[in-house]
Amino acid sequence: MTPHSASQRYLSTRGGSYDLSFEDVVLKGLASDGGLFIPEDIPALPSDWQTRWRDYSFEELALEIFSLYISREEIPEQDLKEIIRKSYSTFRATDISPIVTLDQSKNLHLLELFHGPTFAFKDVALQFLGNLFEYFLVRRNQGKKEADAGREHLTVIGATSGDTGSAAIYGLRGKKDVSVFIMHPRGKVSPIQEAQMTTVLDANVHNLAVEGTFDDCQDIVKALFADPEINRSHRLAAVNSINWARILAQITYYFHSYFTLCRQLNESNPTVRFVVPTGNFGDILAGYFATRMGLPTDKLVIATNENDILHRFWKTGYYEKKPLHGKEAEGGFEDDGAKAHPSGVKETLAPAMDILVSSNFERLLWFLAYRTSQAGETNRRRMEAGENVKGWLNQLKSEGGFGVSKEILAAAKRDFESERVSDKQTIQTIKDVYAQTLPAAQQANGHAHGAPPATTGTEHEGHYILDPHSAIGIAASLRSITATSDASKPVHHISLATAHPAKFSHAVELALKDAPGFSFETVLPEQFVGLEEREKRVTECPASWEKVREIVVREVEEEMHGRRG
Repeated sequence: MTPHSASQRYLSTRGGSYDLSFEDVVLKGLASDGGLFIPEDIPALPSDWQTRWRDYSFEELALEIFSLYISREEIPEQDLKEIIRKSYSTFRATDISPIVTLDQSKNLHLLELFHGPTFAFKDVALQFLGNLFEYFLVRRNQGKKEADAGREHLTVIGATSGDTGSAAIYGLRGKKDVSVFIMHPRGKVSPIQEAQMTTVLDANVHNLAVEGTFDDCQDIVKALFADPEINRSHRLAAVNSINWARILAQITYYFHSYFTLCRQLNESNPTVRFVVPTGNFGDILAGYFATRMGLPTDKLVIATNENDILHRFWKTGYYEKKPLHGKEAEGGFEDDGAKAHPSGVKETLAPAMDILVSSNFERLLWFLAYRTSQAGETNRRRMEAGENVKGWLNQLKSEGGFGVSKEILAAAKRDFESERVSDKQTIQTIKDVYAQTLPAAQQANGHAHGAPPATTGTEHEGHYILDPHSAIGIAASLRSITATSDASKPVHHISLATAHPAKFSHAVELALKDAPGFSFETVLPEQFVGLEEREKRVTECPASWEKVREIVVREVEEEMHGRRG
């Protein structure tokens, strides 16, 4: 077998697990030392990428990008093509992630990422990940019968603040030799999100409603991956954005939107800023990889809600949990999944971002530590970066926070800026965009290969309706537009729209209840009608990883017994 290139071998952010293949890291999810997997090197783009890739479809771009991180010996080109085709054939938009120009005078664009089966951006990665799991298992189980003791079975464990769960379930439902367990904080996801998860009755899908927060669910996932007992008895796999394949899949839409804009403007190299509403830092981390590969990004703008740990880091260099002081953050709707918790997570109108600790930030910390290291030889720099990350994460656990050197903060500021958006500003942004957008602004221009504009389902009589998470991105974009107004060359802002507004109807209705002629029914997708009344299957449990382990072991055994029976 031809040796993999550095970008096709993987290591852990905490210093161990060298020389693993793409298949290894996809199936393992989390490194044995508790770290997250990253490629040993970020690949450079081919010299002719701007001309050769310019008119590629989303699927063609995905193949080029994935091939830089996955050896052809590991997944042959035709197989990878077929995995990509299957993954994106489920999307309603012809070009998967269309761009809508919201305000031409301000060069403000919206990248719609909610055209997959669950109406959220996570479908882009999780449809791909589900098909990867199936591909690897089919290959490993070739020639083995259903009842064979040596047949491999994957137990996928995930935590969700709303959208990851349904996207993972829709990506994995009915997949052979895969059981999927998704934990959500009970009462803290929207009814639509809960119904999307719990009404999927496939035998391999298991929903757990945990008494606690998303951070509790995320901690349980990490505890299970660190537990020798369940790792001996079950092959665990991760579906959260701790799984490297999630980040890899999301890199594609940064390139796709850049080329869409190039065609739309008939320019070869526009100045582009990406603005990303983020809680767990996975979506914007994909933008960082795209930038480091060579995509000419002016800045990546982090847009947070009032759970602002990331924003505070970029301002101070300190990454610290902050306990909830005084009155709970105002505005969150229990009906949309928002409910404050004494751990310090604040309720907001954007509950999918109500996260205290951003798991994927660890990956960025490693690259920042590596890039600023003075250790000399490559392997020494890698080990030093891993030791630094391990120390910071231990400090976060034991002391509630840590600080970094001024060199690391300066390196972070080279690629990123940050903005914090309140609930009040979120509501105002939904109102303003609805009032100011015109029918002409609703056309998704520049579609690949002349495809017609997608029907987004987010317009009402020509007015554009944002969900609260996407509104946070637009509010941050408008501030960045003001800050860059004196630039010598126009700066185009591409703000990521992460969910369909119907998933957060109470926040949208609060913003638009007085808008003339507004009726939410007009943008409600037919897939959501009657969803909450369907039969559901869910197990309630305490925020205890031992209890969750019990449930996983029992339900996998029952599921396997049912298949054999």
